Order: sequence, then structure tokens, then C-alpha cells
Amino acid sequence: MQEDFRLILDIATVLAAAAAGGLLAALLRQPVLLGYLLAGILVGPTGLGWIKEVVQVETLAQFGVTFLLFTLGVEFSLKELRQVRGIALGGGLLQIGLTIAVTAVLAVASGWLTPVQGIFLGAVLSLSSTAVVLKSLTETNQMGTPQAQAMLGILIVQDLAVGLMLAVLPALDAPLPELAGSLAKSVAEIGLVAVGAVLGGIWLVPALLRLLAQQENKEVFLLGVISLCVGIALLTERLGLSSEIGAFIAGLMISEVEYADQTLAYVEPLRDVFAALFFAAIGMLIDPRFIADHLTLILGLVGLVMVGKFCLVAPLAGLFGYPLPAAVLVGLGLSQIGEFSFVLASEGQALGLVSRQLYLLIVSTTAVTLLVTPFLLKGAPGLLRKLQGIPFLSRWLAADERPRDLDARAPQEGHVVVCGYGRVGQDVVRILQARRHPLLVVDSSEQVIQQLRSQGIPYLYGNAASALVLEKARLNQAHALVIALPDRLSTRLCLKQALELAPHLEVVVRATHEEDIEQLYQLGAREVVHPEFEASLGLCSHLLLQLGEPLEVVQQEILAIRSCHYRNLRPLPPSCLIPTSVSWPPPPPANGSHDASPSESVLAWWEQWRRPGQPEWAGIPSSAE
Repeated sequence: MQEDFRLILDIATVLAAAAAGGLLAALLRQPVLLGYLLAGILVGPTGLGWIKEVVQVETLAQFGVTFLLFTLGVEFSLKELRQVRGIALGGGLLQIGLTIAVTAVLAVASGWLTPVQGIFLGAVLSLSSTAVVLKSLTETNQMGTPQAQAMLGILIVQDLAVGLMLAVLPALDAPLPELAGSLAKSVAEIGLVAVGAVLGGIWLVPALLRLLAQQENKEVFLLGVISLCVGIALLTERLGLSSEIGAFIAGLMISEVEYADQTLAYVEPLRDVFAALFFAAIGMLIDPRFIADHLTLILGLVGLVMVGKFCLVAPLAGLFGYPLPAAVLVGLGLSQIGEFSFVLASEGQALGLVSRQLYLLIVSTTAVTLLVTPFLLKGAPGLLRKLQGIPFLSRWLAADERPRDLDARAPQEGHVVVCGYGRVGQDVVRILQARRHPLLVVDSSEQVIQQLRSQGIPYLYGNAASALVLEKARLNQAHALVIALPDRLSTRLCLKQALELAPHLEVVVRATHEEDIEQLYQLGAREVVHPEFEASLGLCSHLLLQLGEPLEVVQQEILAIRSCHYRNLRPLPPSCLIPTSVSWPPPPPANGSHDASPSESVLAWWEQWRRPGQPEWAGIPSSAE
């Protein structure tokens, strides 16, 4: 009972520390997983020593990665996985093979390690962090970008390779026939799991979820889904593969079923809690004293590893057709050492392949690369965007972004250019086609281009954020431009490049984040549409009409809200920041009528507040409305 209570106390301590670290990181506008890692360092054995049952906490923390990969599989779907199969299989296998070969050659040539140790070290360095990369991409809203899909494809292959590496490690010093036998056995197990996943996804999983859903009980559905996820994860681990890849396979099996969204909604809270526990557990493995004693050596190894992996991965991404900026982001995103390297390093130490000193160096180097990665993934897109503004570098970075294919039926003038053919882009195209307006779709996905080609829709294959591609789309002769790209960075760059080519062009932009609305207007967009606010307006319109409000009044109300850039729907500034010369609630219109709509009253107050000569609040310039 005392041990059980100690474990509960340790878990509560870790979660509380992770919450505090995540809050601090959020207040400092840093990735929250950085706060989780630092919290683990603080309360771990090498920090304050508050955590005693480290092994048990690490075991529970594995559920974090399990649920993370499970929800990723549910969101990703087999259709999207097929789109990146080229770089996933070809690029992933080449990256692993080249990393092992280069590391082994350098280690042996320097006289630092034996050939077997060099191969082992290369296997450790070849892995990247699925958990850290996915968490960082999600926080920065980059999951829908081509580079994120490429990273994900390579990471999946790396996770599959972990099972092969663990199977081969004991036989690494053995004769070649024994080594080949271990490798063949692992490949056969992977094939068996793949066949079982396909059959289960067709017959077993849909029937099970349908049975659970028919009970109309949230608890029963949640327990059933968790049992399915953990069961498949444990099965794959029993077969010699990692439990994480089993969880991902379980998610893929559910992704094609109509209950996928419901499953995701139920599991996401558990995923977030256990993911925080996982990142804190990684922090517990970090020894700040060892890092401080060997700081120069570790920083040198971190630089060597990250630069080396970048120089391997980025050219591979370019080899598989990704433009230079995307290839650079893929290289940066996969330049760290992954969390599975802790498992390999521990196994290698147990087998006598590495010394204790080398094990500590591997762990410390891995930990530092994990700490650096969130900053790279957060800052790299913005840095690339700034570099593209420099004339010389702009031409160099755009060299691989030239339009690769233009439909012969593409209109020459008076057309509407639609950038992005996702769900929103498809709806826009259908409406334009129904009204017989000429249009041109710009997209960088080969799968999308094939779909457009089969549907007879004029297309341009290329990166919509590239000036060369937009120039090929004849923006100067176009009637309007619709930007419906999946990520905010590409959206802003596309808008900026488009207005440089055609300053008077009518541009309608979809804003994915509330804070982007004003910035997109300032960049020159004629109209910015925010999906969530538009959904609110649609609901309110229907509700007001049902309550008997005249149609004209409702339309005026909605128009007033749109004309003020949804400000009426956003939280008002804190009252302590409102200048004392302006009264609240807003006064009635100047004509003395008290029948004005709430929108007109708010607009009148807003104009009074923002009138020239009124004081600013908190030193924020007036352009930051």
C-alpha cells in the first residue's frame, strides 16, 4: 500500500510540475512541451529528487506516445498516407541507411569506435522524435503543409525500423547468417501485422465500433476504443515491433470508419494528459550536472548531429520533388535524435555494445536536440519567409518552385484564381462552376492535380506562395483571387506576392486564426473570412429569423459585423484599458434614436474610441486594432 501511494504521489507531482512548466512556457510564448521537459528535469532524480518511482512513471508515460500515435492515425487516414508513400518508403529507408553508413565510417575512421559500435551509434542517430515533431507541428498549425506530411511519412518508417533494430541488436556481433535470420524474422512479423491490420480494418473494427456506438453510452464507447488501441499496441510489441507503431495502425484502422471523429473527440483529453507525462518523463532522464561537466563536448555533438542529419534529409526531400523551402523545413524538422534512441541506447548498454560514458553522452545529446527542436520548427518558417524577401535569396529559394504543369485549358483573362483545393477550395470551385465563371486552381499536391485533371478543372501545378507560380496564373489579367491554403504562413506569403504582381486585384482570404484577421487586412486583402465567426453568423441569422426579426434587419446586422472585421464577436478590451474619455456602454446614435441595433451602437462607440486624438492603451500602436 505504501508503494502504491508513493506511485500515486509521484504521478501527481509530475502532472503538477508539467502543468506549471507548460503554463510558464505559454506565458513566455514558447512551446508548452519545452515546459514539460524542464519540469521533468526539475523534479527528476538529477534535479530536486522529488520523484522516486522513475521506472513506473516512465511506464505510464509510454501511454502518452501510444495515444499520440493513435490519434494521429485516426486523423491521418490511409488516403493521406498513400500520398506520401514515395518519400516515406524511399526517403525514409535511404535516410536510415545513409545515417548508419556515414556514422559508422566516421566513427571507425576516427578510431573512436569499433565497426559494430559505429553501426549501433548510426542506428541510434538515424531516428527522429515522432512525439516532439508532431506536438510542435500541431502547436504551430503546420500539420496540413506538404513538409509536415513528408516528415510524418519518414517518421512512420523510422518507427517501423525500431522493431528491426531491436531484433538485430543481439545478433549484431554474430555471424552473418544469424544476423540475416533475425532480420528476415522481423520483416515477416511486420508483413503479418500489416495483413492483420488490413483485414481487421475491413471486417472487425467497423463492426466493433458500431456495436459500441449502438449502446449510446460514452463510457462504454471510450473504454472500448482504449481497449482496442492498447490491445493492438501490446500485440505489436509482443511480435517484436514497438507498441507506438501498433497504436498508429489501430488509429489507421479506425480512420476509415464513420465513428472516427467521435473516437478522436473522446481520446484527445487522455492523449494530452499522458503526452505531458511522457515529455516530463523524458526530462527526468536528463542529467544537468553531466551536461554542465561536458558542455563543450555535448554542444559539439549536438551541432554535428543536427547539421549532419539536415545535410542528409534536406537533399533527400528535394530528390523526391519537394521545393527547396519545404525540403529545408523537412531537414530541420528531422534533425534531432528521437525518443526511441533512449530505448536503443539502454538496450545497447545492457548488451555491452556501448560504455556507460558513451550511453550518457548519447542520452545528453538526444535531450539537448529535443529541447532545440521546438524552437527550430517554430522559427524556421518565418525565417524562410524573411529570406525570400531578399532579392538574391528570393531567386535562389524560388528556383525549385517554378510551375511544373499548366493545364492547356487554363483561361487567359477574366478568371478567378483559387489557391488551395481542400474542402473550402472545392466548395468555392463548385459554386463558380455552377455560375459558369472561368477559374484556375493552384495546388502543389500531385494527388490533387490528378483529381482536377480527371474532373476537367483547369489547374496549375505549383506552390501558390511562389511569385513564379502566381505570375504563371496570369494574376494581372485575373478578376479575383481566393486564398484557401491550409497554413497561415503560406497564406500570408501568397497574399503578399499576389498583391506585388497585381496591386488592384480583388483578394478574398480564409483566416485560420482570429489573430490573423487584422494582419491579412493590413497586407491588402479585400475580404477576410474566418470560418468559426462565419458559422456563428449563420447560426445567429437563422435564430433571429426564427424569432421574428425582419430579414432586412438581420442582413444589416450581419453586414455591420462583417464590415468591422468581426470585432463585435471578439472579446472587448479590458475595462481598465478603455480611456476614461470614452463611456461604456456605447451611447445611442447621434440622431437620438434608441432603436439602433447593437452592432450600430458598438460601431459608434468604436469610432468614438479610435477617433484621432484619443489615447492609445498599453503603448500599442493604432495599427494593432
